[in-house]
Amino acid sequence: MSVMGCRFLLQGLLFFLLSLLQFNPLLAYSLKSCTVTSPDNTTEVWVGCSDQGLAAVPDDVPRNATSLDLSSNHIVMINSGDFNSLSKLRYLHMKTNWISGVDDGAFGDLSELLELEMDKNNFTKLSDNMFHGLWKLTILSLEENQITHVSPRALQSLISLKTVRLNYNQLQTVEIRTILQLPNLQELFLEFNILTSFQTNNLQVNTSNLRTLSIGHNYIQRFSITTDIFPHLQSVHLSGPSGLKWDVPNSTFLRSLTVLDLHMVDVSCDTFVRMLQSTESLQTLALTAMTNRRVLAALVGISCRNRVVTSLDLSENGFVTIADTLLRSCSQLTELDLSFNDLQDMSDLALTSLKQLRCLELNNNYLKTVPRAIRGLSTLEIFNLSFNFISELTCSDFLNLTRLTELHLDQNRISVVDGCVFQDLKNLRVLNISGNAVRKLVDFFKVNSKKLEVLDLSGNFLIVLKQGDFRNLPSLRYLDLQSGKYYPANNGAFEGLNGLKTLIVTPFMHNVMNFTGMPQLENLKLLVTFSLKSSYDNPEPPFTHLPSLKNLIIEKYDGQYDMSADFLKGLKCLENFRADRFFSLFQPIPNLQALDLSNNKLRSLDFLIWANLSALRQLTLRHNELTVINETVLQSLPALTYLDLFGNPFSCDCSNAGFIQWVISNNQTQVVNAHQYDCAFPLSKKGTKLLDFDVQSCWMDVSFLCFISSTCLVVLTLLSSFIYHFLRWQLAYGFYLFLAFLYDSRKKKKGTPHQFDAFVSYNVHDEAWVYREMLPVLEEEQGWRLCLHHRDFQPGKPIMENITDAIYGSRKTICVISRHYLQSEWCSREIQMASFRLFDEHKDVLILLFLEEIPTQQLSPYYRMRKTVKRRTYLSWPQAGQHTGVFWQNVRRALETGDGPTDNNLLTGPKTNQDQFE
Repeated sequence: MSVMGCRFLLQGLLFFLLSLLQFNPLLAYSLKSCTVTSPDNTTEVWVGCSDQGLAAVPDDVPRNATSLDLSSNHIVMINSGDFNSLSKLRYLHMKTNWISGVDDGAFGDLSELLELEMDKNNFTKLSDNMFHGLWKLTILSLEENQITHVSPRALQSLISLKTVRLNYNQLQTVEIRTILQLPNLQELFLEFNILTSFQTNNLQVNTSNLRTLSIGHNYIQRFSITTDIFPHLQSVHLSGPSGLKWDVPNSTFLRSLTVLDLHMVDVSCDTFVRMLQSTESLQTLALTAMTNRRVLAALVGISCRNRVVTSLDLSENGFVTIADTLLRSCSQLTELDLSFNDLQDMSDLALTSLKQLRCLELNNNYLKTVPRAIRGLSTLEIFNLSFNFISELTCSDFLNLTRLTELHLDQNRISVVDGCVFQDLKNLRVLNISGNAVRKLVDFFKVNSKKLEVLDLSGNFLIVLKQGDFRNLPSLRYLDLQSGKYYPANNGAFEGLNGLKTLIVTPFMHNVMNFTGMPQLENLKLLVTFSLKSSYDNPEPPFTHLPSLKNLIIEKYDGQYDMSADFLKGLKCLENFRADRFFSLFQPIPNLQALDLSNNKLRSLDFLIWANLSALRQLTLRHNELTVINETVLQSLPALTYLDLFGNPFSCDCSNAGFIQWVISNNQTQVVNAHQYDCAFPLSKKGTKLLDFDVQSCWMDVSFLCFISSTCLVVLTLLSSFIYHFLRWQLAYGFYLFLAFLYDSRKKKKGTPHQFDAFVSYNVHDEAWVYREMLPVLEEEQGWRLCLHHRDFQPGKPIMENITDAIYGSRKTICVISRHYLQSEWCSREIQMASFRLFDEHKDVLILLFLEEIPTQQLSPYYRMRKTVKRRTYLSWPQAGQHTGVFWQNVRRALETGDGPTDNNLLTGPKTNQDQFE
C-alpha cells in the first residue's frame, strides 16, 4: 500500500481511538486543574492542564509526569521553582499564554526534556540562561511571539537541539547567527520575520548540520552561500520580493539539496538557471503563487529540461487550463501537483509526455469531468480529484490506469457510479467517494476490486444496500457508510467482508438490522435514527455474529432511542463502548475497559451495579443529569481508574457526602476535574464547588446538638442561681478549705518549725481592745510571741499567703470574735482556714475568744465554728466581768496546752456556756 493509503487507513482506525478517549488513566487522584492519562501499555504519564484559566504553573503536577500541557491559560511568567522535581518530564507545551519572560534557570530541573513548545505568547527576546539545563532538548518552538532579539548565550546550553521554530516573529538577519551555531541543528523555520538577506559571510559558522532551512515570507533580497558550511542541507523554502539575487558560485556548496520551494518568488530566467545550475541534486521543485504566468511557463520549461527534477509543485498559480506545451518537456516527472488552481479544463494532450508519472494532484479546482488527459497514464498510482464539480463518471474515465492504488473523488457531485467505471483498476486499494450524491450501487464492485482495502462512501444518499453488494471485496479493511439519512438494507448486505476491521454506518430500520458476514470486525460506529431492538423479523440481538468486536460507538442525531435488554449480548471481546442519548439494560461485558455514556440525560447509575463491568477502567458520563452519585455503583467497578462527570447538576448536600469523601480520599480512581464540579442544588449552594461542601456536618445531627446545648445552658443557669442563693457560703468555705489543704500538705513535707506562739485573728474595729487589753498581758506579762496582721504580715506579699503563713507558722490561732468579726470577709477566711487546721490535724490549735454575746443565727454561716462551739468550751470576755485576771489565766492555760489530740485538751471557760448556742 502507498504512503497515502496507509495514512488514510490509519486515520480511520485512529478515529475510533480518539472517539473513545484512547488514553488509559494511570494515576489515582484528582488534581485541581489537570487530568492525568497514560497511553496503553506504556509508562508515560501525560498531564493535561490546558484551557483552565491558570495564572501560574500548578503546584500539584505529579513528579513522574512525562508530558505536561499548559496551553491556553493566562500564565504571564515562568518563575524559578515552577518545575522543581519534574525530572522525568520530556514534553512541555505552553502555547497560547501571556508569557513574557523566564527566570534564569527556571527549567533547570527538566534535564530529560526533549520538546518545549511556547508558541503564541508575548516574548520579545531570548535572554541569557533562560533555557539553562535543557541539554537534552531536541525541539524548541517559539512561533507567533514578538521576538526581536536573541542573546548570544540564550541557546548556548542547548547542545542537543535539532529543530527550532521561530516563524511569525520580528527577527532580523543578525539574530540568526546564534541559532545557526548550534552544533546539532537540523531544521530551522524562520518564515514571516523581517529577514532581508541570508549570507554565509555574515553567519560566523564553520560547518553546520542543517538539513532544512525555511525562510519564506520575509524580505530577502539576497541569498548567498559562498562557503561550504551547509554540506547536509536538503531543503530550502524561499519567498520574497521580485529581484531576488542568488549567489551560490560553487554547485558543491548545495550538493545535498533535494527540495527547493519558491513561493511568490518572481525571478528572471537567468537567475532561475543559476539556481538550477547550483543545485545539481535537486529532485523536488515548488513554483507556487507566481504572479507572472509567462515567466512561470518559462521556468517550468527550464526546470523540466533539468532532468534531475522528478517532483514539480505548481499549486496556487491560478491556472484555468493546461495547454499542450506547458509540460511537454517534463517526461521525467513522477509527481505533479496542480491543486488549488482555477482549472476548468485540460488539453487532452497536456500530460502525454509524462510517461513516468506516479502521483497527480488535481484537487481543489473547478473541473466538471474527469480530464481525458489522464487516460493512458499507465504508471499513475495516486490520483486526487477531490473538491471539484464532477457530476458523472463514465466507463472510460479511468481507462488503462491499471497501476492506480489510490483514487480520491470526495466532495464532488457524483450521483451514479456503475461497475464499469473501475473495470481497469485492478490494483486499487483506496477509494474515497465521500461527500457526493451516490444513491445506489449498481454492480459497483463486481469487477476487479479484490485488492480494495479502504472504501469511503460516507455523506452520500444510498437508497438501499442489497445482499451481495460487497461480496467481491474480500480484502476490505475499512468501510465508511455514514450518511445524514437512513437507508434500509437486506439481510446479508455485508456478507463477504471477512477481513473487515472497521465499519462506520448509519443503521437501517430496526426490523432488518443484522450484522453478519464480518467475523473479524473490531471497530463499529453506528449513527442511529431508530430504536435498536430485536423484532419478530429479526429476533437475534444485532451483534450476535460479531465475535471480535472491541470498540463500539453509537451516536444519535435527534431525540433518544431504546435498546433491548439483550442489545449487547454476545460481545465477549468488547473493550470500549460509547453511546449517546439512549436507554439501556446492560448485559455482563467482562472485558469492557472504556465506557462513554455522555449526553444521555442519565439521572441514575444504578444500572451499572448489575452490569458486571469488572474490567472497566475508564467511565465517562459528561453532561448528563446526575445529581447524586451512589457509592455502591463505584464499589461495583473494582478496576475503575478514570472517572469523568463534568457538566452534571450535582446536589451539594449530605446525600452526596459519601461520594465527596470518596473523591477526596480514594487511592485508585482519578476523578477528572473534580475540583471544578459546580453545585446546582440547593439554590443556596448554586455556583459553589462540590468539593468545597463540608461533609463533616453530615456526620452529626445539628438540631440535636442545638437542643443539648440550649438544655445544658438552661440547667447551668438554674443551678448557678440555686448555688449562689443557698450554697455560696459553703462553696466559699470549701474553696478556702481546699487552699488550706494544699498549704498544709506542703508544710507537712517541709517540716517547718513554728515562728509564733499564736496568731491573733481580729477585726479592725476590735483593734483597740487587742492593743489595750490583750497585748499588755499576753506579750508583756506572760511573754508569748503573738502574730498580728497589722504588725507582722510581710509587705507586698498576697494577703492570702500572709494569712496562711501566719496560721501555719503559729502553734495556736486566737479568734477574737465580735459582730464586726463575723461581717468581715478576711476574718471569715482566717477562721475557716484555722478550722480546717483544727479538724485536719486533730490538734488543739484553735482558741475562740468572744468579745460580746452573739445569737445563734448569726453564727449559722460559719457552721464549722458553730459545731466547734457546740463541742467545746470557749472564752467569753463579757462573762469575765471584773475578774479579768481569771480570764487571762485561762488564756494562758490554753496557750500552754500541748499539741496533742483535741479530744484530750480543754479550752478554759465555763462548760455551761455552750448551751446558749444550741
